[in-house]
Amino acid sequence: MSEKGPPLIVGFVADLMFTVRIESVAARLGYRVRWIADPMQLGPPEPDAPAHRPGEFLHGPDGRLMERLTRWQPALLLFDLTNDAIPWGRWIAGLKSSPATRRLPVLCFGSHVDVAASRAARDAGADAVVARSRFVAALPDLIAQHARAHDDEAMRRACEAPLDPRALAGIRLANAGEYYEAHEELEHAWMDDAGPGRDLYRAILQIAVAYLQIQRHNYNGAVKMLLRVRQWLAPLPDRCRGVDVARLRQDVDAVHEALLALGRDGLDDFDWSLARPVLVEEDAT
Repeated sequence: MSEKGPPLIVGFVADLMFTVRIESVAARLGYRVRWIADPMQLGPPEPDAPAHRPGEFLHGPDGRLMERLTRWQPALLLFDLTNDAIPWGRWIAGLKSSPATRRLPVLCFGSHVDVAASRAARDAGADAVVARSRFVAALPDLIAQHARAHDDEAMRRACEAPLDPRALAGIRLANAGEYYEAHEELEHAWMDDAGPGRDLYRAILQIAVAYLQIQRHNYNGAVKMLLRVRQWLAPLPDRCRGVDVARLRQDVDAVHEALLALGRDGLDDFDWSLARPVLVEEDAT
């Protein structure tokens, strides 16, 4: 699940001198940076992977990009449009069309004379595209303007509230393997909660849907739901409204890794002991 520590910026930049400059500015603002300069950093392509369709990437370097970004939950993605090693058009379009990653802000920079590249990045879904000169001159302001910020104090206060009785009923149903019925109860609790604590209900709801997809032998559906749920679990403290969120994160990652190892034809061998019950304070021993 997402890493603890300073918020993360992921940069798709190959220019070494430029990366040093970005890292220096980011560090002064309290961010850390990871670099992906070439798709091969994510691993070789899979020869039998299906052609990409809009939505979650599941295969090859594209799939590994999705896996890492959903795990890291970065505050900002930076794309250098002059880095020809990166398929930035496909990646931006895929990331922005996926429910698992479309909320990640994308800031692009490139040559001021390459109007076609700037237009293509905007058409792919980039949140902002600027000339390289402006990027250099206004980098602190651009990061402050576009990077995601979580209100940790508001989330902490929300997590001190009691668990909605319908959410508790949904958790009990999910723990009993009644995933469809659990979804119904949790959805009511989520829709009626206007605060940040609703992310807890949405997360458990989507985990229940993922397990339902495993029951129905829908491999892609299960993997996609487990990728999507990370964005809702990441901002939560380790315990929220009595729910052991830290264990829930571990379980999501364990189930996801098991599915990847089994592949789409191996769901008959899924180890259901990995789908551990959601632990609530009243259940703790």
